[in-house]
Amino acid sequence: MKTKYVYPAIFKEDENGYFVNFPDIKPCYTEGATLEEAAVMAKDVLEGRIEIALEDGEELPTPSSIDSLDGDRVMLIVADVERMKSQTHFVKKTLSIPFWLNAAAEKAHINFSKVLQEALKERLENSDAVVR
Repeated sequence: MKTKYVYPAIFKEDENGYFVNFPDIKPCYTEGATLEEAAVMAKDVLEGRIEIALEDGEELPTPSSIDSLDGDRVMLIVADVERMKSQTHFVKKTLSIPFWLNAAAEKAHINFSKVLQEALKERLENSDAVVR
């Protein structure tokens, strides 16, 4: 079974840093305050999205050529699904939020998974629970 996948990511700079989108994998986007942080987040979100797709039996699309994509920066991101599985296993969660909050967060390109993870880690740290 294939464990490494390479997909192009489009990095767009804005006033908050960098928004990253994978045009071949839907939905798959993230952001970072710096280019380096955005690249690390891009690898994490791509690995997680591919792992979920494989678990759900989805067929992964053929990656686009980076020459065919436009953006501030287009970079290839390597997803090592085997490494990811050995470190952590992601769990899908379904949650409900008010429509207006969802619309505002999407407009601001907020990464829901990142925000939820940060909030949970902060809450756990404040409760003296063990955090990885």
